[in-house]
Amino acid sequence: MPGLIRGVARTAVIAGTATTVSNRVSRRQAGKWAGQDAQQQQLQADAPPPPPATSSTDDKLAQLKELGELKASGVLTDAEFEEQKAKILG
Repeated sequence: MPGLIRGVARTAVIAGTATTVSNRVSRRQAGKWAGQDAQQQQLQADAPPPPPATSSTDDKLAQLKELGELKASGVLTDAEFEEQKAKILG
């Protein structure tokens, strides 16, 4: 019987030690992940805002008129004009 109690006690000590080590590792890993999350959030906050998604119709018309004038004056070729027009119109 004393051998059985000794075996049970030894198992309890080993299990308790394993639990303690596992908890420490989990806490360390959680702290490391929290630090990485904070860094990523800071980088996202420091990023410049994206450019406006769409420009107004008046802006597009002005750009197209300017392109037409450049094409008429010979600065742009037909291919360059079509390429720039496609960019403006999306």
